[in-house]
Amino acid sequence: MGIIPCPLPCQSKKKSTDSDQSHPTYLHSDSSSSSSLKSSNSSLYSQPSLPSVPSLTPPSTHTELFSNTYCASTFKGNSSYIFCISLSGKHLYTGNSDGEILLWNRDPLNHSKENIVVAQSSSSVKSIVIFGDKLFSAHQDHKIRVWKIDNDAPNQNYKCMATLPTLNDRCMRLFSAKNYVEVRRNKKCTWVHHVDTVSALALSIDSSLLYSASWDRTFKVWRTSDFKCLESVLNAHDDAINAIALSKNGYAYTGSADKKIKIWKKEEGEKKLHSLVATLEKHKSAVNALALSSEGSVLYSGACDRSIIVWEKDSGGSGKMVVAGALRGHTKAILCLAVVSNLVCSGSADKTVRIWKRGIGKSYSCLSVFEGHTGPVKCLAAALDSSNNSSSRNKDDFGSGNSYVVYSGSLDCDIKVWKFWVPSS
Repeated sequence: MGIIPCPLPCQSKKKSTDSDQSHPTYLHSDSSSSSSLKSSNSSLYSQPSLPSVPSLTPPSTHTELFSNTYCASTFKGNSSYIFCISLSGKHLYTGNSDGEILLWNRDPLNHSKENIVVAQSSSSVKSIVIFGDKLFSAHQDHKIRVWKIDNDAPNQNYKCMATLPTLNDRCMRLFSAKNYVEVRRNKKCTWVHHVDTVSALALSIDSSLLYSASWDRTFKVWRTSDFKCLESVLNAHDDAINAIALSKNGYAYTGSADKKIKIWKKEEGEKKLHSLVATLEKHKSAVNALALSSEGSVLYSGACDRSIIVWEKDSGGSGKMVVAGALRGHTKAILCLAVVSNLVCSGSADKTVRIWKRGIGKSYSCLSVFEGHTGPVKCLAAALDSSNNSSSRNKDDFGSGNSYVVYSGSLDCDIKVWKFWVPSS
């Protein structure tokens, strides 16, 4: 494992051709029917990009490429697909198809010193979230694993503290019939179990709760202090759940292969269970990614229909989310989204990463298109680039503004580090 300079151009106006293919298996549940897979293939390659939704990017200034945008480096791991990325302080964690969790040092001076396997399981890693000294990982084998982060022994594997549901959780519900639910025809299981790939994880704003979404069409809520399963929302969707996002005011958003986004809110009372408050229907194919603006008033959703829909709270005071418009430019399915400041980053099966900036009102501009991956971009993480923002060189060279860094993981098995400068408006 190591790091090599990125030899490929980081921005280009050349569009991907329709002949470029990506593997649809990673977008859908293993239990999907053949007709669903056929439909998803159509969504990936031929479906119109929501012509009924107005575009928020002016055609004349669709892409504003900056000369100070570049690919800083490429992390070379191994021959495994990169499925998820998570930032934690000076470290970057990635999960891959071989069940490995790798640790990378974000410090540009120490990139080559720390890029090691810190945790390993027998099942693909689909999502990673970090809370204090705990790392939670979601897996294709239907389980969630909890790892003890040990910064004092960086060259040793992290200890697996627990596998969710825990043995105590399973035993407590083993002997009561009311704890069993039908998961497939003539097959039952206790409600604390996921019975298909755990596709996404999210932490509540106070980190006391962990939310997990699964291709089994449920999402569950776990207490991070003792890993107990507090709630399972059964049949939350009609198909696999691919994404989950949590707002600061307690709403949970789930995106599914059934083309819908659902909004959930905790009920008042002793049990504090989640109830459905709204269903957002505008996408014409599987929803793969969700991201919320920093203040939580804007929701971004990416789907196989190649569009990113921007949802905003109704200005009428109802609190409902309504369609503001769409961000267009990707030529294949949107697979991942990330938000930092007033920027939206999107990764696609067309092998590119796009950076969108929100302007005055509801207008958006596409600042850059990053090209360099040779496979679909499956995951993203974005942050302010503190090392560059603290340097006066940027202000001297480019004027006032902020420097950002974006990490992209791909099915080409690489992680790329993109850096760019956004001038102040």
